[in-house]
Amino acid sequence: MSKISYQDCLDTIFKLSRHGIKLELETIQNILKLLNSPQKNYYTIHVAGTNGKGSTATYIESILRKAGFKTGIYTSPHLVRFNERICVNGEQISDQRVVEAYEAVHAVDLGKRKATFFEINTAMAFYHFSREKVEWAIIETGMGGRFDATNVIHPQVSVITNLSIEHTDYLGSTIKDLAKEKGGIIKQNTPVVTGVSQPSGLGVIQQIATAKSAPLFQFKHDFSIRKTPKKDTYLFRGLHHTYKEIIKPLPGDHQRENLGLALAACELVFNNSIGTDPRYTLSPALIKQGLAIVKWPGRLEIVRQKPLVILDGAHNLKAAQLLGKYLSQTVSDKNLTLVVGILDDKPYEEMLKHLVPCAQRIIVTKAKINRSLETNVLKEAVKKITTKKIEVIEDVQAAVTHAIATCSDNDAICIAGSLYVAGEAKEKFDVDFL
Repeated sequence: MSKISYQDCLDTIFKLSRHGIKLELETIQNILKLLNSPQKNYYTIHVAGTNGKGSTATYIESILRKAGFKTGIYTSPHLVRFNERICVNGEQISDQRVVEAYEAVHAVDLGKRKATFFEINTAMAFYHFSREKVEWAIIETGMGGRFDATNVIHPQVSVITNLSIEHTDYLGSTIKDLAKEKGGIIKQNTPVVTGVSQPSGLGVIQQIATAKSAPLFQFKHDFSIRKTPKKDTYLFRGLHHTYKEIIKPLPGDHQRENLGLALAACELVFNNSIGTDPRYTLSPALIKQGLAIVKWPGRLEIVRQKPLVILDGAHNLKAAQLLGKYLSQTVSDKNLTLVVGILDDKPYEEMLKHLVPCAQRIIVTKAKINRSLETNVLKEAVKKITTKKIEVIEDVQAAVTHAIATCSDNDAICIAGSLYVAGEAKEKFDVDFL
């Protein structure tokens, strides 16, 4: 019988956030060793990068699950519930299993430095996947790669999606610095799939891959994906085969690249099949079935039709650029209200330049996290960009309610700027607007 309740468990875990981020591997290595190295009990795929990690991981997991494998996927952050971070066969970890995983990890957190929030989460995921006897686990890095807590696995394939400047205090201020950190997930003799395009970043990735004898496969060089004349279908020219009439399950043109990376990773997994297991057959039908079950909330997610409400984390500059492009292409014929809240460690002025011009009205808000940018600072930044109406509503859910109440059915609302803002808004829709 567990000694603590689910809520007490979460309260304890979240309090660890106050200890900040520690980029080193010794603490989690010691914890996992005392847990009998659960991360070694299944095959893994490791996914790093600035944007698109979660959706790329989700594409891979869905295809492997449809092939008949028992899958685990570890992602962060969550939108509404902590349990979203750890899923087996598409199902979130149960409340009771959260408590049991935490208790197992906490019992062996015996080092000089106690584990951080993310280290505890990661160890819990590895423990739970082993306990559930998953066959494949897709693991998304939290920050960087080289010293990220997830970088204790020895995957079958490593994926590095793309690079844009982020977390400069931890990862460096140049693309070259960033590539060194993300490239830290590359392992000896383990194939790497990447969408990194900047010459300085790609050069670093190539150097690391060469030093570790890791075969490197580059988007647009070794494989590609493009739209076909037929509406909403894509042609994937892969490492071994060409697949036609692929339907991209998530909106946004940027998902084309994420899907291409995922399919290339799947090709490597299925082509280098372990033993003679008949499940390792990558067919057009399997790809179609796998992509049909993809769900990745809070990323260009349409949560309401009248008015049209789009939920998107857009939590960094690159993501804001992509969202701005999407909005200008898809809702330019509607009056758009932008509900925006951004964290204080983000380049908020530059992010706003891509989002604000798309909207006729802006509602500035703030997520319930101590890293949120104050609304008065955000409002002043918006005023430098537009003369359109600006409102301030501190509470995210109140801002969403007001936006819907003051829009017509033909209008559009976009809620963006932070995954925490998207999460608080999604919780409101899940409860009140079903």
